[in-house]
Amino acid sequence: MDNRTRETVRYLGYKNGQIDTKTLELVEDVFRELDKVVKPRSLYRTFVLTWKEDDIIQAGAMEIHSKNLAKNLKGCRQVILLCGTLGVEVDYLLKRYSYTEMARTVVIQSCAAAMLEEYLDEQQEKIRTEMEKEGLYLRPRFSPGYGDFSILHQKEILAMTEAAKKIGLTMTDSSMLTPTKSVTALIGLSTTEEHCHQKGCEVCNKTDCLYRRES
Repeated sequence: MDNRTRETVRYLGYKNGQIDTKTLELVEDVFRELDKVVKPRSLYRTFVLTWKEDDIIQAGAMEIHSKNLAKNLKGCRQVILLCGTLGVEVDYLLKRYSYTEMARTVVIQSCAAAMLEEYLDEQQEKIRTEMEKEGLYLRPRFSPGYGDFSILHQKEILAMTEAAKKIGLTMTDSSMLTPTKSVTALIGLSTTEEHCHQKGCEVCNKTDCLYRRES
């Protein structure tokens, strides 16, 4: 079982890989279908990070009040705004199957989420390699909606990165990204290397970490 399949199984609610053969076959079939249609795209821009107060930071022109994010970015003087999407093709599949195959629709949701995380990890690794050439190190990505980092900041992130024009990523009036399998995130840049997992605190067992995000 590869990593994205393991992640999908976890998203589906199975513990310790205890998934039945029929569902596992459905997962594998959905991945084959998604691999044929998804068109992942991403972009990032780097901004100066200014500290106004302990829990108030400014990335470019965006002011953020967040204790959790400030903790994650402690010691950083620059920040990356990252946007990524699998494209509208996933939404088309979800809509098509939602009328006839509910079980497959649920699996598509989970498979696509795992694919998006895998894709973002790959893009983040490329960014990490480039930044280390400049003596800069990445913190885990941190998305609007985590902790007390308001989801409303997605609108500013999209505007600052020109995501609509460059990769077709927009936002609804209710602050939901469209295409739905999309992510915006901040990644701190520091001159000090911290051994943080790129996916963040959810998959890290180091509970005493200075930068750990509160649950």
